[in-house]
Amino acid sequence: MSVNQQYLPGQFQRAQWLRLDSAKILKRIFFCERALIKSQAGWLAGIADFELKLTLPYHFWQDALTAHALRERVFELKFPSRMLEIGDDQPLIDVFEEAANAPSDAAYVLLLARVFKPALMAVYRDYVLQADPLADGPILRALRLAVDEKAEQIAMLTQFANNMLKSAPEKRHQAEAWVSALGERLGQVGGIGIDPPQSAADLVELPARTEFSLAQVPARDSRFHLCRYYWPDIIDPTFPYGDGIQLQLRSAVSHLNEVWAVESGGAVLHAFAEDLGWEFMFDAARWTYDEARHTRMGYDRLRAWGYEPQEMPLGTHIYDSAHGQDPAVRLGMLHYFETKNIGKKTKRANAFGSYQDRMSQHDMDFDWADETIHAYYGKHWLDALREARPERVPDIEILRERCETLVAAQVATATEADRAETRQIAQAMIDKAQRVGITLN
Repeated sequence: MSVNQQYLPGQFQRAQWLRLDSAKILKRIFFCERALIKSQAGWLAGIADFELKLTLPYHFWQDALTAHALRERVFELKFPSRMLEIGDDQPLIDVFEEAANAPSDAAYVLLLARVFKPALMAVYRDYVLQADPLADGPILRALRLAVDEKAEQIAMLTQFANNMLKSAPEKRHQAEAWVSALGERLGQVGGIGIDPPQSAADLVELPARTEFSLAQVPARDSRFHLCRYYWPDIIDPTFPYGDGIQLQLRSAVSHLNEVWAVESGGAVLHAFAEDLGWEFMFDAARWTYDEARHTRMGYDRLRAWGYEPQEMPLGTHIYDSAHGQDPAVRLGMLHYFETKNIGKKTKRANAFGSYQDRMSQHDMDFDWADETIHAYYGKHWLDALREARPERVPDIEILRERCETLVAAQVATATEADRAETRQIAQAMIDKAQRVGITLN
């Protein structure tokens, strides 16, 4: 005799996803963020606009924090497994990875502003609206924050793209065509959403696609005084490092010229993302963002003291030192300069305090804290890279010596014209401070 069993109802919206359903969605978004972090970092050296060069690291540091939260949540949901594989999401990730192959910096930024950042913002909104606030609660705060960050990023990137295309109208047609084609390709695979992507047999052609390669010569903003060496003492031993006003200016100009470290941080993040994995990308995103903050510290101090960009020297000799070298040299160069100068930071901060220059003291004090972190990053990841690729990465001390030799070789190529130019711009900055009676504090 059969008995008809009755159950309480359980078909509620809150229960639409089980644990592994959520994990699949969040994993998909993680790989999309990861692809854009990598390409944003790689493009830094090829972007001339000073503000954009310092803004992108802030954006992809935010993206890295979001991606890290996604990744950790996936691991929680898939416990005990800590495997993350692209799997069936490959068609979508392939589209995101194509972003790096933009035909110009303007096309790349327009693509971020118009297609990929809005797509990510939309999927975060959809997920937050549909997710169970009880079961999925641990990730929802990060996703709500990501929605706000993406909205801010889109507004800023849109303005940058508009300005870039206004100043270079000949790039507009190509950029628009590139963005339209990649947007269409994204649609062909089903976009990024709650549902899995789909394979497409005949993907739309990408016009003017240009295989990404790192800019070996850094693009620089023409509003600045562009030169090879940013201060005379680098190439002229008769010009003192100085104290007082000269030390204040020298320190600010040095901070400004950490733009080479921004470019190098992006370069190594892009170069070793596959070899060293996510934990490296996460650290490198923070490292690059820190260097962008240091660069802005110098710029802000100089602007506060009345200097215009054209009065500020922006050099290239350190970035140039690694031209054509294995990317491991760029990582070694970052570590070399972090450890080379860290011991001088507290002394200079104390000197600025004695000048009543609170802002220089403040910036140097925080810089010191950042560089202690960066020294760890450098050693840790150089050791990891050497373990993974011993054939291409020498012992860290040998690599440091090589970096020192490469920089010395760049310094040795300085001409009399270089020395005269560098001295002239430094002296003009010092004279201006003294002539107009600027109190640098």
